[in-house]
Amino acid sequence: MDAVRIAVLSAGLSEPSSTRLLADRLTRAVIDLLEARGMRAEVSVIELRDHAHDVMNAMLTGFPAKGLAAAMEQIAGADALIAVTPIFSTSYSGLFKSFIDVLDREAIEGTPVLLGATAGTPRHSLAIDYAIRPLFTYLHAEPVPTGVFAAADDWGQGADRVAPLQKRVDRAARELVDAVAGLGRTEKVDPFSPESYLGAGGSFESLLGARSSDSR
Repeated sequence: MDAVRIAVLSAGLSEPSSTRLLADRLTRAVIDLLEARGMRAEVSVIELRDHAHDVMNAMLTGFPAKGLAAAMEQIAGADALIAVTPIFSTSYSGLFKSFIDVLDREAIEGTPVLLGATAGTPRHSLAIDYAIRPLFTYLHAEPVPTGVFAAADDWGQGADRVAPLQKRVDRAARELVDAVAGLGRTEKVDPFSPESYLGAGGSFESLLGARSSDSR
């Protein structure tokens, strides 16, 4: 069986960062669940911090540098995406949004996505649903129901014991693996290709002929 291609997008600005830490924990949970189902994972990690200057240049010129273009290709070719961003001013980071802006509009269409976010305070926990999820829905991706938010307290001794971080990670990972397991390996269709609305072997002449027959 072919490996399941997982792209991991981490938008942390520091090194190390809690954003990457959360991304790694989500990735580990997904890999473990895939292996439990007899499926092998092929993981590509994109640290946006390493592409920050190229992202800005791509916004100004419209042409991504080689490294950034490779990262975009990894995301476009993935069977599933794990995307984690820090929260600034109640929303995703500027670097995260800038990368999404230079990404091809159809790159993640139909792709299952596990959304994650980090912040210093749990007061920003709703940012996934009111800011990040609508962004991916607009791109016609398929975010799984559970988004995983981690505040500073989630990593310490005073972590939430009612809904522990690992419990949320495991639930979101299970949803992503379920989505991947039910996802057929289908090629993305060019909406402007005649085959997408004429069918294989169709032609504009046959389409016009069919419409003429319908109008009689």
